[in-house]
Amino acid sequence: MKSRVFVAFLSIVFANSLFAMPFAKWSKTELTLNNGIVQRVIQLPYPEGNFLTTSYKPVSGEYKYFQSTNTDFQFEINGVPYSGKSNWSLIEVKPITDLNEGDGAAVILLSYDKKIELTLKFLLYPNLPVIRKSLVVKNLSSSEFSLESVDVEKFNVTGYFATTFSWIYSDYGRRKSIGPYEGNMQDALVIVHNTDLQSGIVIGNEASGVMKHTSIFWEAPDICSGLTHKDARFPFRKWIKPNESFETPQVFTMVYNNHKDPDEILNTALPDFIRKHMGIRLSQLKEKPTFVYNTWHPFGKEINEKLVMELAKAAAAAGMKEFVIDDGWQDNYGDWGINKTKFPNGLKPVFDYIKSLGMKPGLWVSVGSASSVSKVYHEHPEWFVRDEKGNFANLQLDNANDEIRSACFSTGWKDYIKDILLKLALDNGLEYMKLDFAVVTSAYVFDHDKSGCYATNHPGHQDHNESLYVNYERMWVLFDELHVAKPNLFIDCTFEAMGGLQLIDYAMLKHAEGNWLSNFEEPDESGDLRIRNMAWWRSPAMSATALVIGNPRMDDKGWEMHIKSLVGALPIMLGDPRKLSQGDLNKYRAYADWLHVMQTKYDIMSYRQDLYGFGEPKEGCWDGFQRINTDTKTGGIVGVFRHGSIESSRKVTLNGLDPERTYEVKSMDGRLIVKSTGEELKNTGFERSLNDIYSGELFEITGKF
Repeated sequence: MKSRVFVAFLSIVFANSLFAMPFAKWSKTELTLNNGIVQRVIQLPYPEGNFLTTSYKPVSGEYKYFQSTNTDFQFEINGVPYSGKSNWSLIEVKPITDLNEGDGAAVILLSYDKKIELTLKFLLYPNLPVIRKSLVVKNLSSSEFSLESVDVEKFNVTGYFATTFSWIYSDYGRRKSIGPYEGNMQDALVIVHNTDLQSGIVIGNEASGVMKHTSIFWEAPDICSGLTHKDARFPFRKWIKPNESFETPQVFTMVYNNHKDPDEILNTALPDFIRKHMGIRLSQLKEKPTFVYNTWHPFGKEINEKLVMELAKAAAAAGMKEFVIDDGWQDNYGDWGINKTKFPNGLKPVFDYIKSLGMKPGLWVSVGSASSVSKVYHEHPEWFVRDEKGNFANLQLDNANDEIRSACFSTGWKDYIKDILLKLALDNGLEYMKLDFAVVTSAYVFDHDKSGCYATNHPGHQDHNESLYVNYERMWVLFDELHVAKPNLFIDCTFEAMGGLQLIDYAMLKHAEGNWLSNFEEPDESGDLRIRNMAWWRSPAMSATALVIGNPRMDDKGWEMHIKSLVGALPIMLGDPRKLSQGDLNKYRAYADWLHVMQTKYDIMSYRQDLYGFGEPKEGCWDGFQRINTDTKTGGIVGVFRHGSIESSRKVTLNGLDPERTYEVKSMDGRLIVKSTGEELKNTGFERSLNDIYSGELFEITGKF
């Protein structure tokens, strides 16, 4: 036994020493990136020449996707293309790291015309097949120039077999199709997979909202990912002044082999990288939410102090942990004063009461809108978006609504709204912010010309195209500054603020904790299916706890299925908890307490995996999820659902557990369902029956020592 322990100890020491080694090595002519899992070899232009990826593959086994020379990157300066196949001079290669265990190299190049200094940053991470890349473009010329059509990564694939026999999994890695394919705002993650070769590539794009672009075999046998091109619906442009630099968002890629199905890496290496190394806000949050209440449905704006306090008392009795006051508390959009008719004593006494009940107070604010009657609009008209004709614009709605004016974050608006939000957080004790409404483009306006800002005198952007990118980035700066002032603040950045229907992406995850993803209002099982489908569709590519899926009501007849379905995302309920009987309130409390215990024991809100063999939630089928702590392997939870299936029972198998450890599967009330090893639960599983044709059940999986 002692010898086995010693061998295990040596293995850990060796692994740690391997990870401590630099992942980048170089000579005058070649850069090699290798972390023991993945290797990329790059031809350096010494003393001058091309900058080309000559090999990119898993360290072990065959990989046949890429040609022996890859363009590597491409962009345009004032309409002139530059790429890895252009002529460059090598200035320097130097080691770089990040704050999340990233290690790699930065290569600094000089363009043939001496106008551009280009830095290419490559980062690798311990024990994962990830290479993360960004470009830094510096203007060495004597005049300002425009950067457009940026491909941070540009790979040239091999001929017939790669393009013909590869499946493309777009839309968060879930929508399967044959290429060619040009992506859109929903393509933060795309997977290219060859079933015959059991290999593929994961492409993660960390650009914001509508600014991301990923294409597969679109105009050539290439894989490209970066910022939108100049002919796109929402074109990227950045003006760079002499001696100034611009760094692109990062793109990460994972090459893999020996995987029959891309879901294998979608449920393992990908979420491990996002959780541990991407730098997302949820991973930095000390205490994650487990059960949220929001006032929006059915009350809308018709709220007041008396109603909110009554709702808070009932919600607390039901075990809610966060209580969010939605739209209707303010005197107007823009000034964000408190409506003293509705809240005569202000918000602080209300927040204090919510806290006294054991809940965290939250508040809705439109982060980029002002009323036409607001004081700020009349005092600072220069802060507001202009349309193509030079008129004030409403980006949120596609009509001539004179009530709303959209603010431009490229102006003094950013600091103005920051002061308002900080006052709410610091002076009133706010701990959860739901920040809403369009800041770049609307989820409900489909004319892409009605987006961004056309003003020519705003300090942060020169033209409409540049405003699209800059206004996202200024919003992220705002969020970061709020977190500096209040590190545990939970920011819910809605899909409306992101600019697309049910839109979420990695840029948001790095600057906000959650995303109000929907406005479902079905009171029965059809709504529960939509909840589970949306949670499945956007996870594991997106962290499940960031998926704020509204609007299930606490007082719906089938509220228990609402909760069970929402446990696969971030549980949030609306409705009127005052209508619940004491028995129902006690049931709610049991769910809330169970979720709190599961979070305390297993940190379930940091994890979610597909339930093997269950697939997409849809009518006539079974579906499910697991939220197993795959780091500690101590356990977690599982949810299984029968949605109209003629089968009354299904075999449930679990992944991510320690094969040799014994686990107990328990119902929510603690009854033992089965006792098995992790290996047995993976290969044999356990049988579950659900008698009702629309029903579901939650389980605890707990490891025994």
